[in-house]
Amino acid sequence: ACNFDQNTNPNSPDPIGENPSRNEISVAANGMLIAFRTDFADIPVDMGMVGREVLRLDPSDPRFTTELLHGPLDPGGDAFGGDHWADQYVAIREANLLLAVLPTASELTPAEQSATSGYAKTIKALNYSLILVTHTQDSIPIVTDTSVTAAPAPFGTNAAAYDHVVALLEEAKAELLAGGAAFPFALPPGFTGFNTPATFLQFNRALRARVAVYRNDFAGALAALTESFIDPLGPLDRGVYMDYGTGAGDLANPLSLDPQAGENFAHPSLLTGAQLQVDGTTPDQRFVSKIVTRAPTTLDDLTSNLGWNRYPSPSTPIPIIKNEELILLRAEAAIGSSDLGTALTDINTIRTRSGNLPALGGFADATAALDELLYNKLYSLMFEGAHRWIDARHYGRLSSLPRDRTTGETPDVVFSTLPVPTDEILPRQ
Repeated sequence: ACNFDQNTNPNSPDPIGENPSRNEISVAANGMLIAFRTDFADIPVDMGMVGREVLRLDPSDPRFTTELLHGPLDPGGDAFGGDHWADQYVAIREANLLLAVLPTASELTPAEQSATSGYAKTIKALNYSLILVTHTQDSIPIVTDTSVTAAPAPFGTNAAAYDHVVALLEEAKAELLAGGAAFPFALPPGFTGFNTPATFLQFNRALRARVAVYRNDFAGALAALTESFIDPLGPLDRGVYMDYGTGAGDLANPLSLDPQAGENFAHPSLLTGAQLQVDGTTPDQRFVSKIVTRAPTTLDDLTSNLGWNRYPSPSTPIPIIKNEELILLRAEAAIGSSDLGTALTDINTIRTRSGNLPALGGFADATAALDELLYNKLYSLMFEGAHRWIDARHYGRLSSLPRDRTTGETPDVVFSTLPVPTDEILPRQ
């Protein structure tokens, strides 16, 4: 996992040594984000395919319509079946290297050291959570802050890994609270409004609430949300984002393709499943604003006439977590706590403000409330982080996701997890 960084020359010194300067601290802090930035943009496509949000009809690479939709998933490469692992562990190792030398950083005050540690642990927790939502077979390495010459880190259970994520977020909370007024480094524009220890803590608490919901710890989620940036009256898109751009040395958002000509299509079920706006004829505003009609395209017996307009510019950032999700997480935790009244209020906030849908008068029961909650999570968060797939798995609904090709020698299946990469298995045998 983190015992060998494939992006680092093993014959060179570590990129950050003892008593690092402020500039070295800044490079390391931002390097954690750079480490998984490319893969962060791959998740909405790859796992969106698995969760039937996306159809990538790419004649140059049939694995999108074969491996991801009916398998077998190949753990032998760093794409498709073996993906969404290495980059996250690179980011975790970058954090480990910084944390190891941080106490020696004499240019930083104790408060600045505390703030930096809280930042690094929060980014570590985020990357562990990305690995966990894409790999659910109960075995990932957890203790990874070891020497490159040490034995490979042992595998731990999903429960232990989530415990580790929670511990990191809680440790980070305490350190951010003691972190003073400012970080000793600048963060990219996607963290605007969350670039001080106090405001970054709200981001930390937002991640803590999401993890709590994944674990059905609804009381924990509600408690974390009170410390987050949730605001049902505020901008729904306020949040923390991964930046992309077209400047020299930057990375353009790879999801920003021509909606009329690109390879990324929306799955047709997003149109057929869309509820109608208050006029009774127009589909959900979230569908209208993110998806456009285009000429029908067929590849490998899959057809779509829907193109993505979610990321109109190569500089459009991708949400890590935003206010709209937090409101829906509170509704989800309320349903799990049998508080359908609170859930109704929050769901109606999103229905009316984001979807321009009519408000609901109530729910017949908890199942109906969950149905409506998952509908709104899909349309509010589609093409952002495979939320449809994650939620369907969480609630035992993978069988409800569309399977477009149900006959022949290789009918479509809906996978519940990616396999652990072969490169992680072999050294442990």
